[in-house]
Amino acid sequence: MSRATDVSTAAAELAGLLREAQSVVALTGAGISVPSGIPDFRTPGTGIWENVDPMEVATIQAFRSDPARFWSFYRPRFEALGEKTPNPAHEALVELEGWGLEAVITQNVDRLHRKAGSSRVIEVHGSIQTSSCTSCPGTWELDEVEALFDDDGIATCPSCMGYVKPDVVLFGEMLPERAMTDAAELATNADLMLCVGSSLEVYPVAGLPEITLASGGRLAIVTQGPTPYDDAADVRMNGDVVEDLEAVLEALRA
Repeated sequence: MSRATDVSTAAAELAGLLREAQSVVALTGAGISVPSGIPDFRTPGTGIWENVDPMEVATIQAFRSDPARFWSFYRPRFEALGEKTPNPAHEALVELEGWGLEAVITQNVDRLHRKAGSSRVIEVHGSIQTSSCTSCPGTWELDEVEALFDDDGIATCPSCMGYVKPDVVLFGEMLPERAMTDAAELATNADLMLCVGSSLEVYPVAGLPEITLASGGRLAIVTQGPTPYDDAADVRMNGDVVEDLEAVLEALRA
């Protein structure tokens, strides 16, 4: 069977699940933003962590002990992310709202689901949209943070001189309680969870598909590379996320 036939068959199956479902929720990871020019984390040769040890730059301990090194990694990355735009995979999820998609739960901090126009986005790892002072209530939008850097390359609060940290979840930090509560509720009530661009390996978010399955819902996975839930999925598509989601939309429109 050809790749095109495989995609067409899987797309038709997923379209059928979407038509049948009363409540659909999407769970997205770094793979959905790769077509926007944002590398994922672990792909050999191109992943962000290929040449950088996340334990040295992406932990709350690293931020506290060496904020200059922390920001030397994140400052150019955040500047680059701020210029990125949604791709057709993000836009496909917006269109799927017309077919029962209630919300997008995302592990991404890049804001692209919001930029694309998704109505309800649960950002379980936070967002680059704002940064906040760790010593006072001060907070700044992304385009205001650059003015906060001192001569040592550390973003510093002009009011209290405290360190400013991006409002993203670092290793060693708890995920936002409200976001995780909302995500778990959506997963519990979903007839269908559509997982896009995620390896489904990073917990606690990776436990959300199990919540849907345990509640009697179904699972569809659209991502490259294996996941722990492949055998449990009703539909498994492993090609380019843009091509696969566009094929699903074509099947829905037919």
